[in-house]
Amino acid sequence: MKRTALFIALLFFYNCVIAQTSPPTDIGTIQQNLKKLNTLGSVLYVAAHPDDENTRLLAYLAQEKHYRTGYLSLTRGDGGQNLIGNEQSELLGLIRTQELLAARRVDGAEQFFTRANDFGFSKGPEETLKIWDKEKVLGDVVWVIRKFRPDVIICRFPTTGEGGHGHHTSSAILAQEAFSAAADPARYPEQLKYVKPWQAKRLMWNTFNFGSTNTTAADQFKIDVGVYNTTLGKSYGEIAAESRSNHKTQGFGSAKQRGESFEFFKTILGDAPQTDLMDGVETGWKRVKDGADIGESIKVIRRNFDAEAPEKSVTPLVALLGKVEKIPDVYWRAQKTKELDDLIAACAGLWFEAYAAEATYAVGDKIQVRSVVVNRYNDKVKINKIGVGSDVLDLGSKVIPANQQQSFEGSTVADKITQPYWLASDHKIGTYNIADDAMAGNPENPDLLTASFQFIIEGKPVNFERRLVYKYVDPVRGEVYQPLEITPPVTANIDGKDYIFNSQKPQSIQVKLKSFTVASGNVSIKPVDGWNISPEKIEFGDKNKNDEWTVSFTVAPADNKPRTADLQVIVMANGKPYSLALRRIRYDHVPAITLFPAAEAKLVNLDLKTAGKKLGYIAGAGDLMPEALRQVGYDVHMLSENEIMNGDLSAYDAIITGVRAYNVNERLAFEQPKLMEYVKNGGNLVVQYNNNSGLVTKQIGPYPFTVVNRRVTDEDAVVTVLDQPNPVLNYPNKITQDDFKGWIQERGLYFVSDADPKYKAILQMNDKGESPLNGSLIVGDYGKGRFVYTSLAFFRELPAGVPGAYRLFVNLLSKPGN
Repeated sequence: MKRTALFIALLFFYNCVIAQTSPPTDIGTIQQNLKKLNTLGSVLYVAAHPDDENTRLLAYLAQEKHYRTGYLSLTRGDGGQNLIGNEQSELLGLIRTQELLAARRVDGAEQFFTRANDFGFSKGPEETLKIWDKEKVLGDVVWVIRKFRPDVIICRFPTTGEGGHGHHTSSAILAQEAFSAAADPARYPEQLKYVKPWQAKRLMWNTFNFGSTNTTAADQFKIDVGVYNTTLGKSYGEIAAESRSNHKTQGFGSAKQRGESFEFFKTILGDAPQTDLMDGVETGWKRVKDGADIGESIKVIRRNFDAEAPEKSVTPLVALLGKVEKIPDVYWRAQKTKELDDLIAACAGLWFEAYAAEATYAVGDKIQVRSVVVNRYNDKVKINKIGVGSDVLDLGSKVIPANQQQSFEGSTVADKITQPYWLASDHKIGTYNIADDAMAGNPENPDLLTASFQFIIEGKPVNFERRLVYKYVDPVRGEVYQPLEITPPVTANIDGKDYIFNSQKPQSIQVKLKSFTVASGNVSIKPVDGWNISPEKIEFGDKNKNDEWTVSFTVAPADNKPRTADLQVIVMANGKPYSLALRRIRYDHVPAITLFPAAEAKLVNLDLKTAGKKLGYIAGAGDLMPEALRQVGYDVHMLSENEIMNGDLSAYDAIITGVRAYNVNERLAFEQPKLMEYVKNGGNLVVQYNNNSGLVTKQIGPYPFTVVNRRVTDEDAVVTVLDQPNPVLNYPNKITQDDFKGWIQERGLYFVSDADPKYKAILQMNDKGESPLNGSLIVGDYGKGRFVYTSLAFFRELPAGVPGAYRLFVNLLSKPGN
């Protein structure tokens, strides 16, 4: 295992959920944390995706039982659908990472990940574990277990397949293997330079009752997690709903549940519990050497705690800190020292943060930092040191006047681009490429800039860290914290993701450049075999921070041969080469997200004929199809309800509904008659896939068919043509088997069945070992027009520049005679 600094490993123990700069300090939180001080137990929950976790159980374990509780999601949910925007793949994974962190801030658990990439639906663990690179992902699970040291591990799914998704089953398989591997010094021995083998007491399966699948039984071990927390004023069903409702990209807003509610468990490995999940585990201070006296001291502090005057507990908490710092158990010493530090600050009303003067800096630039401290305890609190990066301000135990805000100026250097560590380099389909294995597990970059504070409280040094952020006031949202951006000197955003050519006619490729510091240099496109690119380079000079400008290159195929290639923009800025774009993702429910994807686009030269020009598009759950269609010359207009209900739809050569439109657009139930009238009068309506659950109308087409949860996940699955003469396979492009090569992630999802005989099934396909399915593409004439329903994953294929997918989809849009 590669290592750059032991700091990275140690940081894991302190805080993996650090979006806010200061922890909560309300009385309820203080009282909850006082209870937690006396608990030395930990539970790790393991599943596959964001939303797989049992938020009610996590909240109960973390806030009722006060165990250190973690959720290990093997993936970041990159392969799912986005119900609130058009981000897909890695971009969606970034949003879902932050949604999970927001959920954990509600339920009180911590969040971890492996390097596994959610590559889409998988029907079995054999496929999943092969694509994921089982040994590497298993190593990440072992690494998290050895660092987190859970007494009990709980998996959401079984190894026997009842979870349905291959990722779900794989998460259980890996949890079961890691349970033993983490304790075996012969497994992943390179980790033992930083952690020790760890044997959890037991591995449990949190059985479930989902839809038609019920894996619970009356004789299983069970826990009532529906209890009410009087300190928080909420039940764990209420907390769970608030937590789960952060999964907004998945549309998982949840109703609050109140009253008795049981969770059921089966023992997979280890001793089965009889009366308590922690049977056989010492979860009090007797667990550590010299801990009994600490436990008694905590009882006294809790008994004497005055909610009207929490500052009275500062002196005994400081004395307790001195005792905890001496215990020999490194793990629990680190955990409880951090908890005590935060409790002391909260009871003292001590508030401190550090802000950068600006939101964005280029790597290598100087960052001006203001650290702000307010002491609401007494005049005995002193500030001794404030450190930002390598710059340490020694204040010599300066007294902080009570309730008077104090500011201190400092600086540091922007030493590293704030690229999410799992996206720092290219990766294969199943796993992210992580240069330093010790980074695995972390939800965010663990080495982001922080400020360190050392106070002298009641004569004792107490140390803290705060994330360095940018803070501003929004006229609507109020005070907003934003992660600090450290960028390349100059970023290069290519205007399009794909450039589709069907002749040697050149296209102009626009590159938008943005400077984040004083910069000069040049920009060029790396030469690509088979393509003519001009000019060779374009110089720029004397650019200032925040300057933006656009340059143009002309690109054309060197001949008429079909081919694809990657185009890469190189920016030489201040003597160093960079090839990074800038992407910002902004949603109100998660912190601002910034990443620097490769400054690349795809060049595709294909034999493509088009018919018709004007398309109407009805938005669905969010996809990139409109822009992909514009790439090949279509005029795409996003249709409003008023235009559908009152406009002249005959002006459109075809109308397309976005993915899951009949799930998310309830107005389609009322617009449907107008769309059917459009078809009847000679129009061409193309409906992309919908989920079989939650359709806004029972009949999407002119004749009945049923949307079912059937799919073909193998993107290379053999495709059999059932109706070769059909125009959708011949006009204006002749579709052959070559057009089904190079597809990504899957063939299609949510196929149809029980289609009326008036529809024609065009294609047949299946995953290995399964029966053939003919519901991926159906076509039916209605009146003078044509209705098409397709479950093929065009929403993935076209933005990825898959040539055959373009040719087939253009055919669906092209009705002969229009």
